[in-house]
Amino acid sequence: MILYRCLAWSERAAPDSPDGPLWFPRPYQGEGRHDNPAAYGCLYVSERPLSCVVEQLARFRGQRLTAALLRRRGLPLALAELEFPADAKLVDLDEPVVLRRERLRPSRVATRERDVTQPQALGLHERHPDAVGLRWWSTFESLWANVTLFDRAASGLRLVSVTALDLAADEIAAAAEFLGLRFA
Repeated sequence: MILYRCLAWSERAAPDSPDGPLWFPRPYQGEGRHDNPAAYGCLYVSERPLSCVVEQLARFRGQRLTAALLRRRGLPLALAELEFPADAKLVDLDEPVVLRRERLRPSRVATRERDVTQPQALGLHERHPDAVGLRWWSTFESLWANVTLFDRAASGLRLVSVTALDLAADEIAAAAEFLGLRFA
């Protein structure tokens, strides 16, 4: 299975080192949808490249898209393609049977309220020690499947490619169109 990650990337970093595509940024986590850095680090990835690019650019809705918006902490945004074992266990929060078994409601899974989603993720992490992450739908487009990988998934990930993004990238154009961003 191929998963995609949009990240601030240092070309000099080893893949699993800080600012590398396989690095779990646990020291900087705490505000994300499924963050629980006291228990685990996580990577936010997607089954579609557009979904993870939209996640990175959504905060700029209504603005002009400039090259400066494609940088984080002085590093360029990049799109990484990761290979993930197809048989690895994910808790699929898009499956009604799973939601029923876990006593979760779709509206509580999709909320932007982190005081709701973070405890859910911690509980799922603890109750499913064989699961390497959570599969859930994007709040931007429900047909896009996102995956939160727990750091226990690290040994099963393999970097396929990583490419710095610029204003000419197809993924940037598609995300800009989706979000209504205007090019400068």
